Amino acid sequence: MNPYREQASLIKAMAHPTRLHILDILSRGEACVCHLTTILKHRQPNISQHLMVLREAGLVRDRRDGIVVYYRLADDRTPQVIVLTREILRSRGFEVEFPPIPTLPVKGCPCPKCGGEGPCI
Repeated sequence: MNPYREQASLIKAMAHPTRLHILDILSRGEACVCHLTTILKHRQPNISQHLMVLREAGLVRDRRDGIVVYYRLADDRTPQVIVLTREILRSRGFEVEFPPIPTLPVKGCPCPKCGGEGPCI
């Protein structure tokens, strides 16, 4: 096992804007797929592919409650990585504004937790 290869694999799993956004959302707490699709404005298959990459890298965990699948961070230190990279960007002169992460209920989300009547996928 090459430790640099393992480290690169972990960083590679994070190295996509949508996956970073998912991790940022999950750093606020558990979310179902319909929350993520509503917040990110991406189709469910696209979000599911990104979640699969994050799950295979060991960055997120899932749990099922009936037909609803919830995701959460697998390690409490993951938000520190997000914060650190933002601090590095700012130290290099980039003034970056990240979108706010909505709290429950998520406006437009169809799940019962958010006041909708549709099932989460």
